Order: sequence, then C-alpha cells, then structure tokens
Amino acid sequence: MSPGQIAALIAAGALVVLVVLLAVPLLKLGRTLDEATVTLREARKGTGPILDETQTTLRQVNTQLERVDGITAGARTVSTNVSVLTSLFTATLGGPLVRAAALSYGLSKAVKARRAGKDAGAHARGRLGGRRGRRSRA
Repeated sequence: MSPGQIAALIAAGALVVLVVLLAVPLLKLGRTLDEATVTLREARKGTGPILDETQTTLRQVNTQLERVDGITAGARTVSTNVSVLTSLFTATLGGPLVRAAALSYGLSKAVKARRAGKDAGAHARGRLGGRRGRRSRA
C-alpha cells in the first residue's frame, strides 16, 4: 500500500467517525421534534373545547351587556324625568315657598324684636316706677 492509499483510508475512517458522531445529535434532535409535534397535536385538540367555552362565555357576556344597556337606558329616563319634575316643582311651587319662608322668618324676627322691646320697656319702667312713688328718707 502506498502512502496515498493509507492517507485515504485514514481520511475515510475519520469521515465515518465524524458521521457517526454527528448522527447521534441528529437522532436526538429528531426525537425532540417528534415530541414537539405530538405536544402540538395534543394542544390543538385541547384548544378546541377551550375556544368553544370562550365563545359561550362571550355570548353570555354580550347578553349581560345588553341587559346593562337596558338598565342604563332606564336609569337615564328616570333621571331625566326627575330632572323635569324638579324643574317643574321649582317653577310652580319654589317661588311661593321661598316667599312664604321669607315671610315667616320676617314675622318671627318681628315678633321676637317686639317682645324684646316690650320686655326691655317693662323692665325699665319697673325700676323707674318703683322709685317714682317713693322718696328715700335719708
């Protein structure tokens, strides 16, 4: 055998060893990809029911939102009616009630002032009246 043939045999052997060494990680990578494929299939099977339940939940939420919209519209109508009623009450009875309250307040103040004036006058007359008729003997 010539030195060229020996070198070719060594190179071929090294190539075989290299292929074997590279084949092991490639086989492991193939198994990993197979496991990933199985996992993805199972996940896809599991997502079907989840999506169905999500659609059912969304339908129920939309139904509840429609009910809330109805309640909100009713509340808006009630608040508008209360506002109109308040305006009507203020326009028809508010002015006279304010005037009546002002009149009653004014009358009570006048009566209190008059009583205070009478009490002060009677009090003053009582002190002076008691001394007028009597002369002190000193």
